[in-house]
Amino acid sequence: MNQFYYDAVTKMEQLGVDDEYIQGWQCGFLQNPKREEQRLTEAYESGYADGEEKTTDNFEKWVKS
Repeated sequence: MNQFYYDAVTKMEQLGVDDEYIQGWQCGFLQNPKREEQRLTEAYESGYADGEEKTTDNFEKWVKS
């Protein structure tokens, strides 16, 4: 498994990042197709875009309080 992927997902889970964002990030990173349109959320789409770019710069915005 890709160590960057594993470390990023582990960090997001530990910090309490929104599950929708994490799922989007994972799908984008792995280049999976997006969900069907009626199931898209803002968090998922943001995560998907960041995952496609393979960046972890924006997930702090999605930490649940």
